[in-house]
Parts: sequence; structure tokens; C-alpha cells
Amino acid sequence: MVKSLEIGLGSITLDELQRLVGTSDENLKVLEQHFKCSISVRGDSFIVSDCNSQLAFTQIQVILNALLVLLRNNYEIKPKTVEQAITLAELGEIDLIEDLHTTIIGKTLHNKKIFPKTLGQLWYAKALFNFDIVFAIGPAGTGKTYLAVAYAVEQYRLGAVKKIILTRPAVEAGESLGFLPGDLKEKADPYLRPLYDALDEMLGHEAVERMMEKGIIEIAPLAYMRGRTLENCFVILDEGQNTTSSQLKMFLTRLGNSSKMIITGDITQIDLPKYATSGLVEAEEILGGIKSIAFVKLGSNDVARHPLVQDIIDAYGKLDIK
Repeated sequence: MVKSLEIGLGSITLDELQRLVGTSDENLKVLEQHFKCSISVRGDSFIVSDCNSQLAFTQIQVILNALLVLLRNNYEIKPKTVEQAITLAELGEIDLIEDLHTTIIGKTLHNKKIFPKTLGQLWYAKALFNFDIVFAIGPAGTGKTYLAVAYAVEQYRLGAVKKIILTRPAVEAGESLGFLPGDLKEKADPYLRPLYDALDEMLGHEAVERMMEKGIIEIAPLAYMRGRTLENCFVILDEGQNTTSSQLKMFLTRLGNSSKMIITGDITQIDLPKYATSGLVEAEEILGGIKSIAFVKLGSNDVARHPLVQDIIDAYGKLDIK
């Protein structure tokens, strides 16, 4: 155990020091709880006591320095920011802390900027920026669909695409659509609700309705994609784990000029009949050699919902329950 060590951050002002430690030392408490040590301020230095190891002390030093740089670039340091820094430091990626706060994926209706919240989401954002076809694979709550919709709307606002198309296979939790009233699109609409919800947050419900009437936004079951060439579009296939290989091939080969395709899915939540193989499961093996296609893997560490969701995903993961 390291009894007591001092961390000096150079010429730090009193205001910077106060903003770094947070209200009622809330930022320091996050570090203390995680590293199971005591941290106090003496003058312009930090005193770390009862640290478990030299490595923990070094990580605290790296984190405080990185947070100070962030603070000096006019970013507010909150407990969540400290948690992000801890995760990045333990992964050896602390230099990416500023990227998490400067990478803008899109904006909501009320002009709130949408940033990645985790390292996995940051890699996802960079893939969205740089590839025309992106596969985002991960559990519920990791922002796969939400971030894709946010970026699609931003691309439309910038004039990079003329249309947004959102689609899903009409397979959900073993339920049949056959007895629901209406045509195929009307039957599938309830299953497309997450896509509507994300669009409403970015554009507002009335604007979404108007854009759908004009054909600028199209939300439809996957079957509606057959035979089409999708040009100048941003196309999102949600719940991709519920496509067969032939369906996924059909979808991918719709890609036209000046278009992007994002395929999202959770391979632990496959609702296809047991005799059918998920196209999303096979996709990386088939397409992994194509350098212009990106595969992003998100995990429980990237869950942006209630903290319990991460624990639930990890618990079920140990049992291999689909």
C-alpha cells in the first residue's frame, strides 16, 4: 500500500482547483470511491493517501492532469466526466477524453448537442463519419439506433443526403403480425416505434409528420426495400439480428450513389425461428475483409441507460440466455 504521495499540477489557479474538485468535492469522491483511497487538497497540490498500489496512484495522477486540460478548454468537470476519465485511463486511452466532449454526432430539436458518452460510442461515431456502411452490434441501451438517427438527421440538415430511410424486419419476440389489422406497413408500425421516438426528439413530431408526407423520411418494413436502388439516402436497418442472410444481402445491395447504410442489432436478442441463421451473425465473417465496411462492437460498458441495465446485461451474459 502507498501511504501518502503528492500530485502537483503545476501553476493551477484557485478557480481551476475549485472547478476540478467539484461542488462539495464531488469529483474527488468519485476517484476516492473507485480507487479506495483518500484524496485531499494542500495548497495547489493533491495528497493521495492509503492507495492500494503505485499503479492506482499513477492513474489518479494521469486522470487529474487530463481533467485539468479539459477544464482549461472550457469543459465543465462533473462526476460523470470523472467516471469517463477513469474508464479511459484503465483502457490506456486517456488521451481520448477530449474527443468525447468535442465529437458532435447531431443535435436535438432544442439544439442540444449529442456527444458520444462512452469509448465504444466514440468509435461508433468515428465509423459513422468515415464509412458508407457501418455495422453496430451490441446490447440494448448502447445508443446504436439513437446515434444513427441523430447522425442521419444531421446529414440531412447539412444537405449531404436528400432522404432518410429507416427500416426493420417484421419479426419481434416470436410474435406474429398476421392477425393485426391493416396492411404490412400498418402492422409493422408499432415495432418501428423506437425509430419514430428518436426522430421526434431530433426534429419534433409535427416536422417528422410533414417530412414523411413529402417522402423525405420513410419508415417501412424491410420487405419494402426489395427491388429498389437507394441513392442520396441515409438508410438505417434496425434490429438487424432478425434478418436472414438473404434478407441482409438484399438490403445491402440496395446501396446507391451518395448514400450511407447503418445496420444495428443485438445478437443476444435474435427472434428468428430456431432453424434460421441470423444474417447479422454471419455478416462479419462474410464481409469483414472489405476495408470500406466498418464493424463496431458495443458492450455493457457502453450502456447509457439506467446503471442497472449494465448489471442486467452482464448477469444474463454469464448464463448465455438469448
